[in-house]
Amino acid sequence: MLFDMDGTLVDSERLWDVALRELAVEYGGSLSDAARVAMVGGDATTSMRILHADLGQQWRDLATSQAWVARRMGELFRTGLVWRPGALALLLAVRAADLPTALVTSTARPLVEIALETLGRDNFDVVVAGDEVRAPKPDPEPYLLAARLLGVPIERCVAIEDSRAGVASALASGAAVLGVPSEVPLDPVEGLHLLETLAGVDLALLGDLLARAEAARP
Repeated sequence: MLFDMDGTLVDSERLWDVALRELAVEYGGSLSDAARVAMVGGDATTSMRILHADLGQQWRDLATSQAWVARRMGELFRTGLVWRPGALALLLAVRAADLPTALVTSTARPLVEIALETLGRDNFDVVVAGDEVRAPKPDPEPYLLAARLLGVPIERCVAIEDSRAGVASALASGAAVLGVPSEVPLDPVEGLHLLETLAGVDLALLGDLLARAEAARP
């Protein structure tokens, strides 16, 4: 099992929204809704490029902006993380069944370490953070790396995602993909199984997704 974090397991996209909009104000501007949507599911560097361009301040230093957001998100993660509907129950069911499980996120390792205090470190055999891959989502590398570290063929993995970038990454990797949108709607695409929530999702449904994905392969 391959779980995305932000917007999938925990309702943290609203916290990113707070930090990003606060940084825009700090820079004397305001973040447009279109720019915010474009950031969902992306890595920190890409998000800062979008923010700077949205403000017409492309001259700003990416590392400085990333550090500001990381500091603010650390504060918000410590006090504001809540589970998405059905996420904890599904994660516990997966672990009770002793299924190899990875957390695959675009968030950098320092913030992931804070989030794991809520998520539970023992709930994951492997954690792949956004600053630990050469090519972040929507590239398939994060999911391919997670499957390799788990020792499970990617074709035998189910990935659960909420963002367009994450879905693209998971589909390109060859995993079976369950999409549960949070902040941004997901378009129906081949290979993507869409649900409104993880509430009620069980191991039988995940097994069915794998079987369908296998049947669809040439």
